[in-house]
Amino acid sequence: MLRYFLPFLDTEVKHWALEARLLRWLTFLWLCIGLVAMFSASYPVADLRQGDGFYFVKRQLVWIVIGLFFFNIIVRSPLKSLNKLSGWLLLFFWVLIILTLVPGFGVEVNGATRWIALGPIRIQPSELAKPFLILQAAQVFGRWRKLMWHVRWQWLGVFAGILGCILIQPNLSTTALCGLTLWFIAVAAGLSWFQLGSTAGVGLATAIASISVHEYQRRRLMFFLNPFADARGDGYQLVQSLLAISSGGIWGEGFGLSQQKLFYLPFQDTDFIFAIFAEEFGLAGCICFLLLLLTYASLGTYVALRCKHLDRRLIAIGVTFMLVGQSILNIGVTTGVLPTTGLPLPLFSYGGSSVISSLISAALLIRVAREGKEAQVISIRNKRQKQSALTEK
Repeated sequence: MLRYFLPFLDTEVKHWALEARLLRWLTFLWLCIGLVAMFSASYPVADLRQGDGFYFVKRQLVWIVIGLFFFNIIVRSPLKSLNKLSGWLLLFFWVLIILTLVPGFGVEVNGATRWIALGPIRIQPSELAKPFLILQAAQVFGRWRKLMWHVRWQWLGVFAGILGCILIQPNLSTTALCGLTLWFIAVAAGLSWFQLGSTAGVGLATAIASISVHEYQRRRLMFFLNPFADARGDGYQLVQSLLAISSGGIWGEGFGLSQQKLFYLPFQDTDFIFAIFAEEFGLAGCICFLLLLLTYASLGTYVALRCKHLDRRLIAIGVTFMLVGQSILNIGVTTGVLPTTGLPLPLFSYGGSSVISSLISAALLIRVAREGKEAQVISIRNKRQKQSALTEK
């Protein structure tokens, strides 16, 4: 039972496909680097507010253990079994997302109600829904041509309803990320360009409408173009982030020596953790992390391309896009390339829902890699059996 909490001790991994083992260790490397960065970024705030500099890292470790437990279950579970549960789990998290909008259930933070309180802890249903959204989308779009029209419209309605509820929280960034993931899965499934173009148009119109309704989103968009125009007001966060990144230089200030985390940069352990990482580890550290993302994306793409089953290929594409794409979007926000959003950096940012969701997603990708290899082994074995039967005849 211990291996479900400490999968590093798993002795059966050596029998997995090479790409599955590489993805597993890259996930653990990503997780360890993120935990170190989160500890450094959160220490001053934890020490001042909680009287314990290790407060946030200890809580994060608890979430990581829970995430690793589900991680190890998923990498050992057949995708057929997971697919049977994905629709029900997606509907369950949709209900939780709706509950965040109900007064008395949802917890409001910085003007958004994205969380539900379960005693002393808070969960973010929209984060936890991501891997199951990918699983269900892969099933729907993978069998798109075989589905009756009313079934297609039912699942499209579910996807639209989930995105709409996330948007109302309001959470434009997560809505956009989930919408783009669904769209890319549909592209990979071979849907017609008319259907894809129509969906993209509806998504773009929805985003414009959201920006028009919410003033804070318009202000973010305006000051993203020139944050120094109001460096002490709406542009303050981005200006401090840029100062942190520029201070890092080539080799960085050194681990734990960031100045911007000393109450200058808001959300330094969540949305803007990459700025602290860049300040402490410099351009060299950032390049190493980007190379890790590139390697992860390359392996995920390789796993997707070698899949013979369309639904597995779509899962691999969806997970790779979600994890790597969200990381690129977070880095783009931190460096001022994109407007400020509330997207966390996967396996880096503090937050239980985010780290559990990311580990479950990574486990799905690894499971696809495992089943792809096992399928090849079975086909070779069957071929040999057929050859033996012919020889005996």
